Amino acid sequence: MKKMTNIPDILDKHFGHFEPDLKELLLQKCHTQSYQAGDFMMKPGQYFKFAMLILKGRVKLYRESDEGTEFFMYYLIPGNACALSIICATKQQQSEVLAKAVNHTTVLMIPIAMMDDLMRKYKSWYYFVLETYRARFEELLVVIDHIAFKGMDERLEFYLKKQVDDLETRKLNITHQEIASDLSTSREVISRLLKKMEQQHYIKLYRSHIEWLK
Repeated sequence: MKKMTNIPDILDKHFGHFEPDLKELLLQKCHTQSYQAGDFMMKPGQYFKFAMLILKGRVKLYRESDEGTEFFMYYLIPGNACALSIICATKQQQSEVLAKAVNHTTVLMIPIAMMDDLMRKYKSWYYFVLETYRARFEELLVVIDHIAFKGMDERLEFYLKKQVDDLETRKLNITHQEIASDLSTSREVISRLLKKMEQQHYIKLYRSHIEWLK
């Protein structure tokens, strides 16, 4: 089990709404796990002994067809919890999705044996879990609404703006192919729409990144 010396500071920064006693319990009873970019953190058929809080990095959750086509669901960033890991761990169910570290990612692993006590004893944890379920459900609804009702140009603009907001940077280190995979379209379509957005002065395209200007 790998320890991080700055976990108290990270908990205060991203989970400051937790009661002091809850944060102290998490420090005593839980451990951290680190993943490199590209590592799978969750696979279909996997059982969970832990729920995960994101302390550092970024995690992509998606489903994959038998042909290898990806259906993007949402990203997790520091301050988020993996709702599916909470559900699967609590109910001892198998995962039906993939979760992959986008960059170097560290999570706090909460043993399944703690889940019931956390829900009973700590109101902040109880409301955090409810908010986690609500937020992830709303993100899925946004994805479904965009697929059903929005054009690809609107979906692309919303996608890039959310990256800017989540990462708190106007410089997006993401490839055209990665965007195409997340939006379930071709790289050629994304490249054409990005060029159009550049002509409209929404973005600036560089060889290694995209700059958000709007």
